Amino acid sequence: MTLSIGTLLMQASATDGFFNVLVLYFNQGGAFMWPTLVCVVLGLAIFLERVITLNRADINTRAFILQVKDALNTGGVSAAEEVCARTRGPVASVFQAGLMRSDEGIEAAEKAIQAYGSIEMSFLERGLVWLSLFISLAPMFGFLGTVIGMVEAFDAIEAAGDISPSLVAGGIKVALLTTVAGLMGAILLQVGYNYVVSKIDRLIVDMEESSIVLIDSIALMKQGKTVA
Repeated sequence: MTLSIGTLLMQASATDGFFNVLVLYFNQGGAFMWPTLVCVVLGLAIFLERVITLNRADINTRAFILQVKDALNTGGVSAAEEVCARTRGPVASVFQAGLMRSDEGIEAAEKAIQAYGSIEMSFLERGLVWLSLFISLAPMFGFLGTVIGMVEAFDAIEAAGDISPSLVAGGIKVALLTTVAGLMGAILLQVGYNYVVSKIDRLIVDMEESSIVLIDSIALMKQGKTVA
């Protein structure tokens, strides 16, 4: 099987093209190639949506903190809130929530930051449950196709009353193709999932670290000191 795939791919690179080979094997894989493909397509769609959203939410946190501190020193809380309102991303939203409750004291600001931080985390992680589901479903559909292919092979042996390579080759080929498709799809989606999770973890760390800086800045402002 490995040699035939390699030979066909080499021939396709010179004639029909790699995409045509994939279509050929997809058609030969049987009915369970379709749910596997649906899982991969939906998983990739969620991955791309998350990447776009997370990239838009990613800002230069250090530069933003400096802008907020300068606004606190020059214009007070209202000026800092305007800076947060003009800036996209979860860090700015958490800052704005804390600043809006700063007049009620440090504890109120901390509670607001924690509450809005949880909300922003849920927005960042939206869709990951479905992506994880598709990562699990893709190889499951592939393995189900494998089992059905092997059942078909044994049915052919039973009907013929003899073991012949030509009788079982079709069923075994379907079994192997669905397995390959499911595993390749799951591997691709798993890489995307880990990339998205790493981006989310970094944004969460930025929110936590910058929140500490904001609380310290509010405390200094309450004491009438310059926010450094």
